[in-house]
Amino acid sequence: MAEQKKQANICVVGSSNMDLISRIPRLPKIGETLVGRSFQMGCGGKGANQAVMAARLGARVTMVTKLGCDPLGRITYDNFRELGMDTSYVFFDQELFSGVAPIMVDDEGRNIIVIVPGANDNLLPADIRRADRAIRSADILICQMEVPLETSIEAMRMARAAGVRTIFNPAPARTLPQEIIELSDIIAPNETETEILTGIAVKSPGDAEAAACKLRDMGAAVVIITMGELGVLLLNKEGSSAHIPARKTRAVDTTGAGDAFIGTLAYFLALDKPLQEAIKRANSVAAVSVGRMGTQTSFPARAEIEELINGPI
Repeated sequence: MAEQKKQANICVVGSSNMDLISRIPRLPKIGETLVGRSFQMGCGGKGANQAVMAARLGARVTMVTKLGCDPLGRITYDNFRELGMDTSYVFFDQELFSGVAPIMVDDEGRNIIVIVPGANDNLLPADIRRADRAIRSADILICQMEVPLETSIEAMRMARAAGVRTIFNPAPARTLPQEIIELSDIIAPNETETEILTGIAVKSPGDAEAAACKLRDMGAAVVIITMGELGVLLLNKEGSSAHIPARKTRAVDTTGAGDAFIGTLAYFLALDKPLQEAIKRANSVAAVSVGRMGTQTSFPARAEIEELINGPI
């Protein structure tokens, strides 16, 4: 009998938003009105994006999130279902609206994002405890910062108690209690978030290594710092560092590229791929994402990713 192939089992606790994306020639000045070139609406939110990327790769994904009882919430919920995700712990708030994210993208692919959390702010530790089964049975738990901090901490405590590997993406960044850093088997900020967390401006791989060492001193086990076109800096649990170069691409829209990276990283780590190999594959997927408009709409399909890595997943 042929050996059954392992399926990645990933639980994501995090936000769901509706992205409202306007394409503009350049970023506006204060008080200035610009005429946009195009508009599109799409499902987003850091948690949902990371979950969708993992699901597109073929993972068994459980999403733990909270939506409003409104048309945008229904669109998001239907999107999860169409991707085959487990929606047992997608909760609906009776009072707050679904989260939204107005986004402006200029001709160089740079963006300005405003997040209005809505129901995301009411995803509470009690909701997470209701999702105990999904968290404890996962290969990997992913958390971010677009839901209340105590909610992410509760999920990561539960994962640690069950021996479940955790990836913490501290975005949007702010000052963090040491506990959540210590609960992170992998902490994965970008260069801007790294500077907020450590006070070290990341302008080079050397800067990233210094910042990663500081995050290790703060309690993180493994640090992965994404730096856009500068690539990724890894500091592993043994204290060794490695710089993984970025895949060259022309940036059209960087929105969601970091989420594509995290979702892909989690997927390949859940399949027991070596850490550096998982990072290289995540880098390739993120590079495809920045070459396209939109958030989840920019994520490559499984067949495209197999072509990128020159073989079946």
